[in-house]
Amino acid sequence: MAQRISGTPGTLGESVEPKELAATAAETTAENPWPLSLLSSKMKSYIDRMSSVWIEGQVVELNHRGKASYLTLRDTDVEMSLPVQVWKNVLDRTGAPLTEGSHVVANLKADFWTKTGRLTMRANDIRAVGLGELLARLERLKKQLGAEGLFDPSRKLRLPFLPNRIGLITGRDSDAQKDVIRNVHLRWPAAEFEVRNCAVQGPDAVPGVMKNLAELDADPQIDVIVIARGGGSMEDLLPFSNEALVRAVSAAQTPVVSAIGHEADRPILDEVADLRASTPTDAAKRIVPDVAEEGMNLLRARAELEAAVNRILDREQEMLTAVRSRPVLAEPQTMITAHENELAMIRRRSLQATNASVVQAQNEIQHLRSQAQSLSPLRTLERGYAVVQTDEGQAVRNAAEVAAGDTVHVRVARGRFDADITEVTPEADDSTTDD
Repeated sequence: MAQRISGTPGTLGESVEPKELAATAAETTAENPWPLSLLSSKMKSYIDRMSSVWIEGQVVELNHRGKASYLTLRDTDVEMSLPVQVWKNVLDRTGAPLTEGSHVVANLKADFWTKTGRLTMRANDIRAVGLGELLARLERLKKQLGAEGLFDPSRKLRLPFLPNRIGLITGRDSDAQKDVIRNVHLRWPAAEFEVRNCAVQGPDAVPGVMKNLAELDADPQIDVIVIARGGGSMEDLLPFSNEALVRAVSAAQTPVVSAIGHEADRPILDEVADLRASTPTDAAKRIVPDVAEEGMNLLRARAELEAAVNRILDREQEMLTAVRSRPVLAEPQTMITAHENELAMIRRRSLQATNASVVQAQNEIQHLRSQAQSLSPLRTLERGYAVVQTDEGQAVRNAAEVAAGDTVHVRVARGRFDADITEVTPEADDSTTDD
């Protein structure tokens, strides 16, 4: 609803008509502004309607002034703080006294002072966060990240056998830094470091570690990154269980080694890192080999290799000796002599077989000759018979086939001769003779 401002007397006895003010801040102009008191009252009214809110933070400053105390709460993850006023009776209800570094939750209500235009945050209740509650929160976060697969062994990168350059994130001039560098150089004197110092506890730790991690991960000369911190209370190590830092380590392309606290300390960073070292000293032992041990390994490997080669040579020498000791190699002519004897025997058998075949063939020929001779007409001639042939070569079988005065040719067993026929006596008929 618009307000009116009553007029004031003007010059020469004239009066000014009252102004109608803008209903909202957006309607104000240079010619029709709000009075400061109106703005302050509206801000007071608006802020008074705001609800109280529970917040979480860490006490970084604490000053007591009579019945009121003034403290500064800082966010546990990012660089952001807020001044808070708390009355003594509220602090008394917390039980254990608050100190700088305490982790608390507080119920805050905004309060605006119109006279000074000052906005304050008043704590109506403040409670220290107990160890049990912190552990429960960390356990829930660990289960959530585990369900997302951030702890899966298949996601972990293999560390190089001998890193070219080691990135080290740790506190400035800390024992952890000295332990890592000293023990790495004891094992491998030529190792090189890129050291980045930042806060490793408190609200500045998470952004500092994440910033250095991103820079080292982007450097191609860095082969492995070590995040190291000495021991401390659970509250001191809380930054290394921060979700944002854990996710940044999981996304890094360079292998990351977690070396936080002692063996019993297990921040969530240990679960997501590519290698978890129980202490900074243990990290130094696991990221580089021991030069003396590697030298002994080389000597041992060389000795084993020489022994293996000698065993092979000895075995081959034994095989060669065994082959050379065989009769065929001890007296090579034995093989020739054996084949010569075998060849002579084969020749002998071949001659015998040939002679036997010839003799058998001769016997067969003789037998066939005897058979032929026994059937030959000459055998008949041998008994005194003769073959009489005419001039035409016809055998004379009947006396009637020739006549007196003819010449015939006579074949006898030993030679032949010619004869003239002087008389022919035909053979009488068999039937007449029988009669």
